[in-house]
Amino acid sequence: MILSLYRGLTTLGGPLIAYYLERRMAKGKEDRVRFDERRGVSAIARPAGMLIWLHAASVGESVSMLPVIGRLQARPRTTVLVTTGTVTSAEVMAGRLPEGAIHQYVPVDRLPWVRRFLDHWCPDLALWSESEFWPNLLVETADRHIPLILLNGRISDRSFASWRRQPRLIRRLLSGFALCLGQTPADAERLRALGAANVLCRGNLKFAAPPLPADGQSLRELETQLGDRPRWLAVSTHAGEESAAARVHRDLAGRFPGLLTIIVPRHPNRGGDIAAELSAMGMRVAQRALGEMADERTDILLADTLGELGLFIRVAPIVFVGKSLVGQGGQNPLEPARLGASVIFGPHMDNFLDIARRMEEFGAAEKVADEEALVRAVATRLDDPPLVRKGGELARSFADTEDGVLDAVLDELSPWLSKEERS
Repeated sequence: MILSLYRGLTTLGGPLIAYYLERRMAKGKEDRVRFDERRGVSAIARPAGMLIWLHAASVGESVSMLPVIGRLQARPRTTVLVTTGTVTSAEVMAGRLPEGAIHQYVPVDRLPWVRRFLDHWCPDLALWSESEFWPNLLVETADRHIPLILLNGRISDRSFASWRRQPRLIRRLLSGFALCLGQTPADAERLRALGAANVLCRGNLKFAAPPLPADGQSLRELETQLGDRPRWLAVSTHAGEESAAARVHRDLAGRFPGLLTIIVPRHPNRGGDIAAELSAMGMRVAQRALGEMADERTDILLADTLGELGLFIRVAPIVFVGKSLVGQGGQNPLEPARLGASVIFGPHMDNFLDIARRMEEFGAAEKVADEEALVRAVATRLDDPPLVRKGGELARSFADTEDGVLDAVLDELSPWLSKEERS
C-alpha cells in the first residue's frame, strides 16, 4: 500500500519535483550542465562487456567505495558505473575514479526517470552502498532481475526506529537484495530484524579506503608558508563549529604565540559566509578559495577548497573531526587516523559509533564533551609534541586493524562476478 502510494505520488508529482529541483539548482545543489542525468538521460553510451553499477549517496560513501571500484574496474571487459547524488561527490569522483570508470548523477526517484536510466545502462550487477534506500530505484532494479547487493550496510538508531514503523515497506525493499553485507555485527543484526534474508558481516569498507592524497608541490609550498607556527586543524566542519573553532583559537592564542587555526568546512561553498562570520568575531582570516595566503598576522586559514583535506592533515596533525560538536552524527575519523594525526572528536559520533568507540578504547582518539573540553584537548597537544606523535602512531595502527576487509568483501561478491564471466 505505502509503496503504491509512493509510486503514485512520485509519478503524479512531476511538476512539484521539477520545482523543488529548480530551487536546488538555484542554490548550487544541482549540476546545471549535467542535470539531464537526474532525469535518467545520459550523454555517454553504454560500453560493451559487463557493467557493474555502484550507487553511493555522497562524498563519504563514494570515497569508501573507491577500493572496491578499483578492483572491479581492473577486471577484463568490465566497466564500473558510479552514481552519486551531490555536486561535491561528483567533483571528488572526477579526480579519484580509476581510468575507465564512469560517473553519473543518480536519477531522481521517479519511475519514468528510473526506467530511462535502467533502460540505457542495463547493468549486470548493482551494488548499493550503506543506507540510502530509494524505493522506485530498488524495486525496479530487482523486478528486472538485476542482482542487487548491499555493501557496508548501515542502519543507525534513528533509521532503525523509523523503518520499524514501516515494516512492510522496508521488508519489500530489502527482499530485492541477494546479499546484504553489514558494516558491523550490529548493523547486520538490524538488517535481519528488518527483513533482509541473506545477511553477513565481513568488516567495514571504510578501513580499506586509501590515504587521502596531497599534491607534492602544494604540500611543500604550504609547509614553507606556515614555517614552525603552532597549529591545529578542524576538518569537515558544519555550521556552528567554525565559530567554536574561532573561540578555541581566541582562548589559546595568548598561551601559544603565533597560533594558526586551520578550518576545512565540509561544504566549501559556505566559505564566503564562514569568512564573514569569523571576521565579525575579530578573526584575521585568509580564504584559500580566493588565493589568500596565511601570513604571521593570520588567525585562521579557511581552507574552503575541494580535494585538499589530505594536504592540510599532513601539515597540521592535531585534528578535530567536525559534525560531532553540533549533534549531527560526526564525520569519518579514519581519514586523519590513516595519515597519523592525533584525532579529537565531539560527543555526537552516531554515524561512526562503532569506529569512534573502538578508537577511544585503542587510544587512537579522544572524545571531548563540549567546546571547553576541546580547548583543553588542543592545548594539551600543542604543549606536548611527543604526545601528538604517539597519538598519531596509535591512530595509524588502528586504521590498519581491518586491512583484510576488501578481500573478504570481494570474496563474497565472487559468485555473482563468476556468473557473468560464464555467460
